Amino acid sequence: MKAKILIRPKQGILDPQGKAIERALPALGFEGVSGIRVGRLVELEAASTDRLAELCEKLLANPLIEDYEIELENGG
Repeated sequence: MKAKILIRPKQGILDPQGKAIERALPALGFEGVSGIRVGRLVELEAASTDRLAELCEKLLANPLIEDYEIELENGG
């Protein structure tokens, strides 16, 4: 089974990378863009999806400051 895991900062947690992008946009001619949050995408294949949440909690995400979403795809 293929899985995509989207990890991003929780609401209310500072996102310095997102703020840096937001500050740079007007200089590049992009007006009216705000609320940028930068996260990461992890794609993997797993024989079983039973423990994917545990994998996220223990290794891929920091549950104190990050949220994650797991999206499953059929492998075939």
